Amino acid sequence: MPIITDYKLPSSVDALDLTAESNSPFFISFHASRDPNTGEPWCPDVRAALPPLKAAFSADAGPRVAFIEVGHRPEWRDTTNVYRTKWNVRNLPTLARYERVDGKVKEVGRLVEGEILDSKRLKEFINGSSASL
Repeated sequence: MPIITDYKLPSSVDALDLTAESNSPFFISFHASRDPNTGEPWCPDVRAALPPLKAAFSADAGPRVAFIEVGHRPEWRDTTNVYRTKWNVRNLPTLARYERVDGKVKEVGRLVEGEILDSKRLKEFINGSSASL
């Protein structure tokens, strides 16, 4: 299954494991952490985006995506949060697309918050035909 829930996020984009031989993109979906009382992400935007994200990445032959939890509300709001400082995540949810470009791994596009709920835009983004790439 292309959804990875136990992905060990490296310290930077440069360290993402995208093989030089592959032209396949790799996606990271940054989410609010789950509330221990409800089992649901604390952010309503993330709760709304999870079903379309899961549906979009459910095909066995589709691209890989890592679901990364960025912390609970106090951790997320901390301006020194590693996801803010190292991964430039400012909104939840954020879906970022990474590819190997000229031999280096680079972020080539992202969708944030309500953009993920636009099924046509999400599909185009995943397939690589979006103007936002």
